[in-house]
Amino acid sequence: MMKQADLYELSFRETLAMQDRTAAEEPAAEVARIALERLKSAGQEVRIYDSSEKLLGWAVDGIVINDGTPLIFQGNLQKALKGNYAYTITDAKLLYFTVPIQDKYYQNSFVFEFVEDISYFYVMMDQIRYILLAGAAGFLFLITLASLFIARNTTKPIKYLLGATEKFSKQQFQQVNLNRKDELGMLAAGLNRMGIQLNEYIQHQKQFVSNVSHELKTPLAAIRGFSQYLYEEENEDKELQKIYAHLVNESDRLTLLINELLLLSRFDKAGSDEMGKEKTDLTVLTERVAAEMRSKAEDQDILLDFKPGKPVFACVNPTLMSHAAANIVDNALKYSRGGTQVRIETFIREEKAVIQIRDEGVGIREDEIARVQERFYRAENAHVAKGSGLGLSICKEIVEKFDGKLEIESKVGVGTTVSILLPLALKLQE
Repeated sequence: MMKQADLYELSFRETLAMQDRTAAEEPAAEVARIALERLKSAGQEVRIYDSSEKLLGWAVDGIVINDGTPLIFQGNLQKALKGNYAYTITDAKLLYFTVPIQDKYYQNSFVFEFVEDISYFYVMMDQIRYILLAGAAGFLFLITLASLFIARNTTKPIKYLLGATEKFSKQQFQQVNLNRKDELGMLAAGLNRMGIQLNEYIQHQKQFVSNVSHELKTPLAAIRGFSQYLYEEENEDKELQKIYAHLVNESDRLTLLINELLLLSRFDKAGSDEMGKEKTDLTVLTERVAAEMRSKAEDQDILLDFKPGKPVFACVNPTLMSHAAANIVDNALKYSRGGTQVRIETFIREEKAVIQIRDEGVGIREDEIARVQERFYRAENAHVAKGSGLGLSICKEIVEKFDGKLEIESKVGVGTTVSILLPLALKLQE
């Protein structure tokens, strides 16, 4: 627009120069008329003003207008008479551009104003804005897709390796294979080798324990039988009878330990599909366990309270689950004092079937809760009762074979709550 204004100014000054070369001085109105004839097609409208802001000529669409009053912007005229370009854009998208015209004495003698319709410029800007927005949206979409692709290809193998390590922690050893030649591929190969070695070591260890247990079972039965015979036949020496009684008790304890080890060995070798699962009402199962353990509780002056509830169904082996529940109840009785209470109940929590046993016994330290489920581990205060350290391990093995888990909450001197959480059977109770 500035170049266009410069061309109009140059043309107007040529008109002034031509008039200066004539013999007589032409009046301003005549100069304006001649300039208007030359420049009347310069814009949609063309106006020429003198130095007193008086309109000397006006043309619209190349036609000179002799009457009428155009829209005048006084501010633009005043700026132009000071030697500056000025313009105003109206709401109708019309540009009013004023150009100062100097005479031979460098005085601002005239003001040339032209009007242009610049609506095309707004249309073009809207189109450019639309193209930019569409391009930005497309670019953002492509960047998002690329980011998701990169993130997926980066995080997917990491999640795969994390899942493999989680399975390793549960002694579920599977081949770890990533078809990559970078650091993640090397890590996967290392994990795979480690898993193979750990699996072989654990299997050898379990097989050793199983073999030793089998080998010890027969001689231990003989020792127990002879000890029982000596105990029953000794009627004279009371001290010797006490020794025989101690041998019988220790034989029973070792027999129980070996039976538990053999049971664990069975779990190690069998999958969950081989455990004889069936849809079982855990409420009925737990009530039966409570009835069997009630006499032992009464002997210890402990109230065994079973809270009957609605049927709660899960797919388990009833015999093994009864063994797990009875083991937990037996632990609760062993580590409780007389005059306290052991409470048993079944319910549904967060789409899980729950068997909960709560006692008021000695409790377990917080730092030992995670370890009491390990084989042969006994808590520091477990000396108050005899045990092999395998009870909770067996319960954990049983529960996990049926896709469940064992939760333990405890506080020293207050008591312990053990919860067996199992998936609900497909057909829920009514």
